[in-house]
Amino acid sequence: MKLQPRTKDAYRLFHEGILAFARAEQAGIRVDLPYCEEKKAELTTRIKDLESQVLNSKFGRHWAHSSGKVNLRSNYQLAHFLYDVKKFSPAKTTASGKGSVDDEALSALRIPEVDKILEMRKLLKVRDTYLDAFLREQVRGVIHPFFNLHLVRTFRSSSDSPNFQNIPKRDKESMKICRRALYPRQGHRFVAMDFSGIEVRMACVYTQDERLIHDTLHGDMHRDMAKELYCLDQLDKHISGEAVMRQGAKNGFVFPQFYGDYYGNCANSLLKWAERAQLRDGTPCLVHLHDQGLVLLDGAGKVKAASKFYDHVQQIEDSFWNERYRTYTKWKDQTWEDYQKNGYIDMYTGFRCGGVMNKKDVTNYPFQGTAFHCLLWTFIEIDRRMREEHWDSRPVSQIHDEVTLDTAPEEFAHVVPTIRDIACKALPEAWEWINVPLEVEVEATEVNASWGADKEFLTEI
Repeated sequence: MKLQPRTKDAYRLFHEGILAFARAEQAGIRVDLPYCEEKKAELTTRIKDLESQVLNSKFGRHWAHSSGKVNLRSNYQLAHFLYDVKKFSPAKTTASGKGSVDDEALSALRIPEVDKILEMRKLLKVRDTYLDAFLREQVRGVIHPFFNLHLVRTFRSSSDSPNFQNIPKRDKESMKICRRALYPRQGHRFVAMDFSGIEVRMACVYTQDERLIHDTLHGDMHRDMAKELYCLDQLDKHISGEAVMRQGAKNGFVFPQFYGDYYGNCANSLLKWAERAQLRDGTPCLVHLHDQGLVLLDGAGKVKAASKFYDHVQQIEDSFWNERYRTYTKWKDQTWEDYQKNGYIDMYTGFRCGGVMNKKDVTNYPFQGTAFHCLLWTFIEIDRRMREEHWDSRPVSQIHDEVTLDTAPEEFAHVVPTIRDIACKALPEAWEWINVPLEVEVEATEVNASWGADKEFLTEI
């Protein structure tokens, strides 16, 4: 697949983007080197303790008896022991049909020793991939990560030396450990601006689906779908057990559907979320689904059969695309037909995507690419204002839909409204085809606080 700037404006966007990223790379981010060394030693101790617990358990002794010398880091050994020796049923399989040993599959087994192996994996990655990278790449206590514009198929950026965009975010402990190592310049604070739902807003722009536009701007799509999927009359996201169901609908159905997944995988994911959810009266979500006749539970409360739930999700998937978002579906079909005829698709930002793509790529790349181009334009404009107005503050990183600035306290009250104005007003004025409002969330750390410190959500400034 090729990404070609079809217009001068498209070429200029990447040209100016590369220069703006280069200035962010040059600025860099301060690293707490003693912390990295101390944390590595602490993680090494924890890893050794976990290894000892597994090896000295009944589980570990059986593994040693069946395989000889145990290598807890060998996926081949682990898969052989779990599925060939212990005869556990895999939660998912690889492309070759063998039992998977990825984190999701292993977590589903709910074996204490396997959970310890997963914990060990996580800590090894934090120590060897992230903290080591900070120490290896720092120059006089500062890292200067590269941000690239030419390597990612979805037209987003990438990062290396170190890979700043791959720092853990989902696992809170890993994120905290890594981000705790990173600091602004002395006397400064981090300010992060994140576009809110930028990809779905670009989907609104391209498809012009009125229901999607309404749900994005005024509704709660994730709540609505959770109510349908879990057969609820009401759902309050402020109640923790019900919030899990909304999160399950968001991550287990809505997002996968928009990115081309199908009901079978969605149903499986939704059931996993249901294991942790409960109704406001305390009824476990799985029990509720059992009462609805959608799943059959065994004596331990685990799902024994779920074919009716899968049929239920399939019906909702059909309604999702053929009723709720039928205009979106028509756009997908027409865009795929145009690509098959022409061999390319054009984006509103002036880029042409050509080459071999499947339907999922053809109908998602315009949203993903255009969303990133919105962020890139914003990053360039922030960088331009910084230089024209001679800020001491400066953008230092870009991760997905977020820009982070190393901000001087005396400029704080000017920088925050400026970046809001650039993202929400100047950008739509520059690109008139953006016909839905854009929103950003802005957060800031305290002065001299690490990137891992609790951030203040800014609404007034």
